[in-house]
Amino acid sequence: MLQAIGLTSTPRRGLRAAVDDLTFEARPGHVTALLGVPGSGKTAALRLMLELDAGRGVTYFRGRPMHRIPHPAREVGVLLGDVPGHPVRTVRGQLRMLCAAGGVPAARADELLELVGLAGLRDQRIGTLSLGMDRRLALASALLGDPHTLVLDDPTEGLAPSEGCWVHGLLQSRAARGGTVLYSTADPKEAARAADRVVTIDGGRLVADQDAYDFSRTRLRPRVAVRTPHAARLAAVVSREARAARRSVEVVTEAGGRLAVYGSSCAEIGDTAFRHGLPVHQLAEEIGDTGPTAPRGDMGPMDPDGSADPGASSTPAAPAGPTNPTAPTDPAGRGSGKGEGDPRPVARASAPQSVLPIRRRPARGPLHPLRYELRRLLGVRTTTLIMAAVLVVSVGLSVLLARNGHAPLPKVLAAWPSLLPLPPAAVGAGLLGALSFGDEFRYPALAAGRGTVPRRLGLLLAKLAVSAGVAVVLALAVVLVSAETLRLVYGHGWIHVPPNSVSLGVSWAALTVGCAWAGLLAAGVFRVTTAGVAAVLAVPVLVVPLVQMVLTGPGSRPIAGLPARLRELMWPRWPHETDRWIALAVGVVAHPVGTALALSLSVLVCAYLFTGLHGRVRWRPQRAAGSGQAS
Repeated sequence: MLQAIGLTSTPRRGLRAAVDDLTFEARPGHVTALLGVPGSGKTAALRLMLELDAGRGVTYFRGRPMHRIPHPAREVGVLLGDVPGHPVRTVRGQLRMLCAAGGVPAARADELLELVGLAGLRDQRIGTLSLGMDRRLALASALLGDPHTLVLDDPTEGLAPSEGCWVHGLLQSRAARGGTVLYSTADPKEAARAADRVVTIDGGRLVADQDAYDFSRTRLRPRVAVRTPHAARLAAVVSREARAARRSVEVVTEAGGRLAVYGSSCAEIGDTAFRHGLPVHQLAEEIGDTGPTAPRGDMGPMDPDGSADPGASSTPAAPAGPTNPTAPTDPAGRGSGKGEGDPRPVARASAPQSVLPIRRRPARGPLHPLRYELRRLLGVRTTTLIMAAVLVVSVGLSVLLARNGHAPLPKVLAAWPSLLPLPPAAVGAGLLGALSFGDEFRYPALAAGRGTVPRRLGLLLAKLAVSAGVAVVLALAVVLVSAETLRLVYGHGWIHVPPNSVSLGVSWAALTVGCAWAGLLAAGVFRVTTAGVAAVLAVPVLVVPLVQMVLTGPGSRPIAGLPARLRELMWPRWPHETDRWIALAVGVVAHPVGTALALSLSVLVCAYLFTGLHGRVRWRPQRAAGSGQAS
């Protein structure tokens, strides 16, 4: 059961609220259509229900609001717009990544590919999918957690009729299994054909809440669509003959030489046009929409005039169903059944006076963040291309440096000429780190409705761990491939192991990991990949010269013997072998590049924490008991 009570959006300055005191329900085992013209507040209402926008009211999903559901993906499946996936990621890779985010076994992805008919396209790139296939993928994403409730925003928009029928068949099958299905649409004929119940809104307010049969009887009327270059003459002739025959026929003149004739047939219109020598270019029977009936506060008898048919210059008469304004209501707000055909709002139990505020809460992180990050990283070919490019450039630079013969061996193996501020491996690690958050903000799969990325500690730690692992692998691969290439080109006697290989290895790994983390944190703070790359390049270009000025100043002092002094202060005492590792770590940090990286990472961590907490902390004035003044 889905119950929306008193939904009211926060109005923008100078504009009215998009949703105004909207109350309705969607029952389990039924497909409910939220019907309204574009701009009537359908999407805004769905976002309020899902607590994606701020406002007032409350929506219960089987008795619990959205923020009280521990695992939302297993209770509510959501489709708002297209799939926000990376265009080069495969269909199967996208679903497997979302499985890790929702805590669902990866095998669920293959099951849903079979269900939505994408099994043959599992290795297809998302960017190459047609609109119909993309909508199937979006439905599969909504069904990953096997939710009880589906909330879909216009799932058939832009689809071919066959694709639309398939979508509605899937929704009916979910409802037949006892699930609750709510979807929005602007097509009244589609709502009457595919839904069990139709909730009509206009201007953000409830207009009618009816079952599909009553909706069709009161809202949709058969008509004859006519197109002729003599629309005015034909309208006059048809009206005159109908009055002479005392038949109830209504003619509505539309734009483009078209007429909508209610209460007649194609044969009668064609005979009339033939008798008067009027050419007819189109003659077809269809179902016309009389438009939503405006809500009334007095619940009195309906006016015989309804709202205008789209494109009509005059208003057809809307037949009203039986009305019983004094009919009692049950606690759920539904009528007793005698007035269900009335297209006006049924009487409902009033919402509480103190309507709960809807706060836009921070997005939730993935349930399995490490698994999610690994699938995100390895699911696109960008990672492989960057690592391959780094290896090729590094090998080429190593060969050139070794041929010159003046560069030391560590610089040769790291492919770090003195002209470059950073070696290719460090730049590549920083770029991969920047893409870790940059792609998340560009294709927000975790919080698509919010258009952002969850700032959760688990997700951040997973990204830091994965980016560090990739940086170490890249650094090790550069050294090994460069050494093997140099051995192949210049012979075996040229390569030797330096005596301080351990400290060199730790420094090399620390440099690449630091660059990866700098790119990751900067992209997370500024929400764009280029900011992460700029932060990586700013370390040697801007920060290192400042650090060198401080460290090499006239008042600088050495820190020799620091490990031994630390061991004297600690209890219990650590073994003497630990002094070597502490000295190694201090040496790495004391290097100008290491110091610059440490300072940059400290600033970026503080900035990330500040931007993550900004907006969550709200000051609320305390009110004194019995007074209206804030303390």
